[in-house]
Amino acid sequence: MYRFIKRSGALSSAAVFFATHALAQTGKPSDVSEPKLLAPLVVQGQAGHSLTSSTPAQQKRKLDETSGSVGFVNSESYTNTYAFTLRDVLKDVPGVFVQNRYGQELRLSIRGSGIARSYHTRGLEILQDGIPTNQADGSGDYYQIDPLALQATEVYKGGNGLAYGSSTLGGAIDFLTPTAHTAVAPNILRLEGGSFGTVRSSAQFSRVVGPLDFIGTFTVDHNDGFRQHSRGQYEQFNANIGYRFSPNVETRFYLGAYIVDQQLPGTLSLSDALNNPTKAAASALSGDQARNTRTERIANRTTVKLDVGQLDIDTWAIHKSLYHPIFQVIDQDGWTYGVAPRYTATLNLGGMRNDVIAGARFFGGNTQARQYVNVAGNRGTQTLDSSQNAYNYEAYVENRLFFLPTVALMTGVKALRDVREYVDHGGLAADPTYKSASQTYNGINPKLGLLWQPNREIQAFVDITRSQDTPDFTDLAQSFASTTRFTPLQSQHAWTLEVGTRGTRGAVSWDLTAYQSMVRDQLLQYTTNPDIPAATFNANKTVLRGIEAGASVDVWRDVFKPGSGDRITLSGLWNLSDFRFRDDPQYGSNRIAGVPVNVLRAALSYARPDGFHVSATVDWVPAGAWADDANTLRVPGYTLLGLQAGMDFRNGVSVFVDARNLTNKRYVSDISTVANAATASGAIFYPGEGRSVFAGIRYAF
Repeated sequence: MYRFIKRSGALSSAAVFFATHALAQTGKPSDVSEPKLLAPLVVQGQAGHSLTSSTPAQQKRKLDETSGSVGFVNSESYTNTYAFTLRDVLKDVPGVFVQNRYGQELRLSIRGSGIARSYHTRGLEILQDGIPTNQADGSGDYYQIDPLALQATEVYKGGNGLAYGSSTLGGAIDFLTPTAHTAVAPNILRLEGGSFGTVRSSAQFSRVVGPLDFIGTFTVDHNDGFRQHSRGQYEQFNANIGYRFSPNVETRFYLGAYIVDQQLPGTLSLSDALNNPTKAAASALSGDQARNTRTERIANRTTVKLDVGQLDIDTWAIHKSLYHPIFQVIDQDGWTYGVAPRYTATLNLGGMRNDVIAGARFFGGNTQARQYVNVAGNRGTQTLDSSQNAYNYEAYVENRLFFLPTVALMTGVKALRDVREYVDHGGLAADPTYKSASQTYNGINPKLGLLWQPNREIQAFVDITRSQDTPDFTDLAQSFASTTRFTPLQSQHAWTLEVGTRGTRGAVSWDLTAYQSMVRDQLLQYTTNPDIPAATFNANKTVLRGIEAGASVDVWRDVFKPGSGDRITLSGLWNLSDFRFRDDPQYGSNRIAGVPVNVLRAALSYARPDGFHVSATVDWVPAGAWADDANTLRVPGYTLLGLQAGMDFRNGVSVFVDARNLTNKRYVSDISTVANAATASGAIFYPGEGRSVFAGIRYAF
């Protein structure tokens, strides 16, 4: 098997630097009143004096002013669980469909985004601290998002991603990291392990020294995997360093380095997925299939507080190398870079409150994409030498005018020009002729809506938006047998109407949205061979409609005696996804394959003020998703049971146990969709993980 020569020394050195630098400043990190310390060293949970840092409460309050459907996850909600993948972070957000495949690879879909993408992301912008992490063509994955390095997660569904310049069907997800001002404690150590050979350790260190603050989080995760040939090794480092020049000017640098070595187990037939789920595909073994990446990221946000409003200027650069032996060895190396100014202000127009967001994004990327014959995981004869270049020019504005004290008119628009250039340098055995191609996509995407906010805790909204998804190079550079060539595709565009409400009243909280998207040229995929990336095509007309519902209620407070403070809480989630072709000449009004119609989740929890908590969960999919657009094969539904318990001690120590799939249910977690299962290969299924138990300890001091 191919081995990278470069190891993880840089990551380890960075983590050691943060640890030793922090400990060198104080012998007793938890005691900030000692006169010998550099004062003030730590101020936890307070961000009012930082222009680039907010607490989760502040972030949630600001997010709830959005005129549309959004979601919020405080990292405290999963602190005492084994949170390895983004499913562990997003599983309780209404409207988000997320399923694990293996390692940290998963399907993440919002309102039909990427419904047929059998790997990585489509139709979603992935942000970290408001700054894009996707490659310039829109593609990307989730491997650099470490759940243990997050403070909160904001989900902007559909057109509501316009607040950060997104106009894709699925919207945007912003993963927010803490700063030294908002960290739970100056030092956090964590160790956990469990089933499938899982061992994970994490360390976080943060300090505030006058106008300077810094935080670093280093996580190492090793697991052998539920299936054969699915071993994964993840090393993730995230840090940010802020400096306040004056009360009105602050800058913050974000640093990241991520090493991923993940073996691929491949897909199985439905019979094997249900009866022999730990098996690996024969081709995955013979080709030693894997996905190994090295990614480095640096970004900056400089904030200037003006007499009226605030100006944020974001810049970023990401380097990524990929070694990916599958049907061939995909060997890529590239850079993504950009700048994004953003102005926000609250104005007074004739006595009416007016909130405005105006911004622009200019970002591009260049990738050298080469392919080779896969010889047991090593490079054989070269079959492709190409360049993939993407450039994006975008401007957007969103305005919220409270023409009544509790009612706001929301208007917005985004203009875009996206360029995709593909160059085949030729001279190879498959096709010796030189080829190059390019395509430019333009668009104007408006938004109009109303927000009613009778008080800070309750909102209701209705809005209509236009989205546009530009094809990425996974769509445009398609593989046919042993060749790869540029395949021109149209951009996907849709009009989406949504109406909903969210809020909290007494012991009850809720989040309910109904939506319908009328889509043209939807980018769908079908698998021609389990070992070859799926082909993408533009469907003519499709209709995506659904309901996103979540609720929580304290069914019993002060259980043991009046004033005891303990409580029993019942929470639930229901995603209804009715996604269909519309008068399609081939598929008629069939359902689009890939996502089940109904997904439900419920949890019954008990918590005491002394820190003890226990929760029982159930995940129920009454009927599985269609595996093909011809609707000839559907996977079975399933029910999964889980149990979590933990204790938070007053000395900063927390312990937990997290048990999943208690009945060891055999089920299909995801599908590489096909056009017609009656005529295509049947090895398209990812089996779900069996029974597992994880436990951990965390020390915050």
